[in-house]
Amino acid sequence: MMTHDHDHDHDHDHDHGDPHAPRKDHDAGPASPYEVLERALRELLIETGVLTAREIADQIDLMDSRSPALGAKVIARAWTTPAFKAQLLSDTRSALASMSIDIGGLAEFRVIENTQQVHNVVVCTLCSCYPKMLLGVPPAWYKSLAYRSRTVVAPRAVLAEFGLELPHSVEVRVHDSTADLRYIVLPERPMGTDAWSEQQLAAIITRDCMIGTAVPVVSANRAAV
Repeated sequence: MMTHDHDHDHDHDHDHGDPHAPRKDHDAGPASPYEVLERALRELLIETGVLTAREIADQIDLMDSRSPALGAKVIARAWTTPAFKAQLLSDTRSALASMSIDIGGLAEFRVIENTQQVHNVVVCTLCSCYPKMLLGVPPAWYKSLAYRSRTVVAPRAVLAEFGLELPHSVEVRVHDSTADLRYIVLPERPMGTDAWSEQQLAAIITRDCMIGTAVPVVSANRAAV
């Protein structure tokens, strides 16, 4: 049963000075209901002593610093270290902690592995829940109604629009993220990369590979290195 207790990804500029100052709006338009709610909640947390303005600002800075490069580093480690891969699949939180990656405690993270028989793709059908702590800010298309609705109904067609044509022998599994559970895809390691370092491997792991709308590609130039 899907939960409706989703969070919503909205990109805002944050004022790290006066915690009660109005949020800057470069469009000079009225604040959205979500912005009004966010400000009210932020002020309440500060006034009741649950959090300080500095703690809130630090968390915003932490989120802004996350990017797909962090997730790619995790995947590369899994490709080269079998013990870490096993831990990542069975207990994602502890595996990430072993790399000094803190994903917080608001949601569980689950890693789903692509194989020659199964290809996984991640979506959030109700809003835009996304593993931001590993991949950073979600792309606009991930939040679009077209992607959220069509991926569940016609995943192969959606993947084909991303340029990913899968054989009919490969099963496509769609995973619906929620506020309580976020997914990240562990792609198959491409052939011909056995001698590559983690850094070299991380360079071919894109954000879309970890969502499931792409697979890692080894170019002729990279293969020759």
